Amino acid sequence: MKRKFIYILLIFFGTILPQQSYSQEIENDSIAAQSDNLGNVTDAFQENFFEALKQKGIENYELALIALNKAEKVANTEKNKSVVYFEMGKNHTYLKQYAQAEENFNKVLKTEGDRLDVLEQFYELYYQQKEYEKSIPLVQKLIPFDDDYKEDLANLYTLTKQYDKALAQLDELDDVWGESDIRNALRSQIYRITGNTSGAIENLEEKIETNPKNEKEYLNLIFLYSEQGNSEKAFEAAKNLLSNNPKSELVHLALYKFYLDEGNAPEAIKSMKTVFASEEVDKETKYKVLGDFIQFVNENPQYESELATIVENFSIENARVYEKLGDYYAAKNRKEDALNAYEKGIATDPDNYNLLKNTLLFQIDFKKFDAAEKLSSEGLEIFPAQALLYLLNGVANNGLNKSDDAIESLETGLDFILEDPKMEVDFYQQLGVAYTSKGDSKKAKLYSEKASSIKMPN
Repeated sequence: MKRKFIYILLIFFGTILPQQSYSQEIENDSIAAQSDNLGNVTDAFQENFFEALKQKGIENYELALIALNKAEKVANTEKNKSVVYFEMGKNHTYLKQYAQAEENFNKVLKTEGDRLDVLEQFYELYYQQKEYEKSIPLVQKLIPFDDDYKEDLANLYTLTKQYDKALAQLDELDDVWGESDIRNALRSQIYRITGNTSGAIENLEEKIETNPKNEKEYLNLIFLYSEQGNSEKAFEAAKNLLSNNPKSELVHLALYKFYLDEGNAPEAIKSMKTVFASEEVDKETKYKVLGDFIQFVNENPQYESELATIVENFSIENARVYEKLGDYYAAKNRKEDALNAYEKGIATDPDNYNLLKNTLLFQIDFKKFDAAEKLSSEGLEIFPAQALLYLLNGVANNGLNKSDDAIESLETGLDFILEDPKMEVDFYQQLGVAYTSKGDSKKAKLYSEKASSIKMPN
């Protein structure tokens, strides 16, 4: 059983989050396996010991401890007592009775020496309590059994703020095993925690000098320079990466920003296009880049044709691209262009509620009642508790002179309004329109009066 940390490394824009992995029970807990470890025992010992294993197996830890206490009293050798103490320690751990667990594990180590399985359980015990200082001597004893624990030691040094020791341990591991993403991530985390950005930069520059084609180290260096506010050095590092690794796509995540800052629109657009076409860049990051590009075009409308081209190339099965484009046009009051973008988006992503809402609002604004009735009906199958969709469906049906359908939708939707007086007024007004169309002036007046009686918040 090994306790390991998992590090999530978000390269370039990210950070590092340590998480513990949950350990599994020691494999030699079966009755058959334990039988091999006991040697000669009395019937009473065997009966109580295996009863304890059975109770532990069904998570009756208190009953397991009762049986173990009985087994201890009839144990005829120190070895058998050690086996009992070990089991006691595990059951106390499950019950979060940490002091008793620690006491029993120490009894085993006193008589049995540094047993691997006991040291591992002890490590688990301390880790559960976040006793990282106490974990360090245990891990140092575990290293002779398995060199992988050297990484645990580096992590523990970090958790206990012994950063110099952690860095020394990481350097030692790199010398023996070569570099790894996990260790590089931990080293970067230490530099950030200690504010030693210059040390991190120096470390990365040394690695780049050794291997000038190491894309990842360049990207980390760009990130650190950017964090320092040294955009000139960051831009220089990005250009050096591109020079040494012309096929790098990730570098363009930095380059397009630098080109925009210096007003070099053609190169910025070229870098953005590389990002959008890259399979190495995830969709979320592409959306962020697109957002930057839309903002750029908003300030530099002469590049709007480039925006349209990028959207066409990037938008296949990506409704969010059309959503962003629609938002851009809507902000400029270019309603027809906005509707066109929204309709393209909702066609590929009907589960996107905001996109659905915006499309319907613009369809109704343009009196495209057939399209709005159809789309709102489909939307209600996906979002049956959204009052706004019932309202928009009612508006569309009123626009089509389908009064009965409008009334059915509007009356159903009233039940889903949650403390929204403005929407409630809209519902009553549309019901008034529907009943007027039906020639039922009495009900039309009733709903008109209801609408008028609602007090709007200041």
